[in-house]
Formats: sequence, structure tokens, C-alpha cells
Amino acid sequence: MPKAWIQDRKRDYYYQKAKEEKYRTRASYKLSQANNKYKFIKYGDIVLDLGAAPGGWIQVVKKIVGNKGFILGVDLRDIEPFPQNYIRTIIGDITEPETCQQLLELLPRKADVILSDASPNISGIWEVDHARQIDLAQQALEIASEALKPAGNFFVKVFQGDMLDDFVHKVKKQFDIVKVIKPQASRAKSSEMFILAMGFKPSAN
Repeated sequence: MPKAWIQDRKRDYYYQKAKEEKYRTRASYKLSQANNKYKFIKYGDIVLDLGAAPGGWIQVVKKIVGNKGFILGVDLRDIEPFPQNYIRTIIGDITEPETCQQLLELLPRKADVILSDASPNISGIWEVDHARQIDLAQQALEIASEALKPAGNFFVKVFQGDMLDDFVHKVKKQFDIVKVIKPQASRAKSSEMFILAMGFKPSAN
């Protein structure tokens, strides 16, 4: 990694804050800020977290749902286990049908909320990275169409670019309320955005 990037990261407010508050990643604050404003995750919810490694979003969610909830996280990389018996993590590829089936089997019932912070390996070629990110968001939407309960909520990472509007249009067909947001913890120079979709309509799928 370039030394300048490492130094910037060490000076980053949310990086330091995550270290102090023992979050596994600064990305935890993106989810907590969004949920503090829009309240799409609630106590007792069943939450599916796609692209969950290293587990920073799970740390946020467990404080919200409590021991009456359930969290299932999946990622290509191993996630350091959590001691709580209402948190389960698996290694899997969300683009593979076998993984999607496994997720459905592990959930106690359809999820109240589906989250996706999944990212592609960044190539540095903007058009390629944008397309790959939209593909992952589309895959997350397809999983939501199977695993999300009626009136459930969906929060997914996207990159700005020419394919974003079409994806937002697809999401709007399946949810009552759709917002494109950028939490304060997202770096200003990053093209990263999040789509928050609330009120899933299975009949529209």
C-alpha cells in the first residue's frame, strides 16, 4: 500500500474513533449514522449482512437488535467469530446460488433487514469498478427478493456512475420508499453511496 494512503488513514477521524471504540472497521459508523437517522433496524430484528467481513456492521447491529434478534453474516473472507449465540457467520460467495440457498436455510424466518457492504476487488479502472459494484448490488437485491419479509428494509452500497439510475429504478419497483444517501463517515472524495429502501413489496418482484 502507498505510504501516503496509510498515513491518511491513520489521521482519519473515523479510523481513530473505531480504534478507540473497538469497532473492527471505520465502516461501522456509516451504518450507525444511517440507522440513527432513518431507524430501519430495530430491536428484535432478524438481519442478514452480505459482505460482512471483518464484522464492523455486525457490531453495530448487535447493539440495536439485542438478544431477541438474530444476525447472519456472510463473506468470502473469514469473519472472526462473535460469542453471542444470536450471531452466526459463514464463508460464502453471494453470487453463487448455493450460498443463497444456505442463507435461506440458516435464517430462522425471512429477514426484517438485509444489508450489503459487499465490494469488488478495486481495479482502478473506473468503469469496471462501477459495473462490478452495481453487479454486487444487483445480486444483493436478488437475495432480498427471496429472503426479505414483506415491508422489510434493504441497505446496499453502490458507486456513483452511469449505471446507478437504472439500478435505483429497479429498487423503486420493489420498495415503497427509496433514498440515495451518503453518511458523514463516507469519505468525501469517495464515490461510495448507499441506497436505503424501505417497505419491501414482494408482489412487485
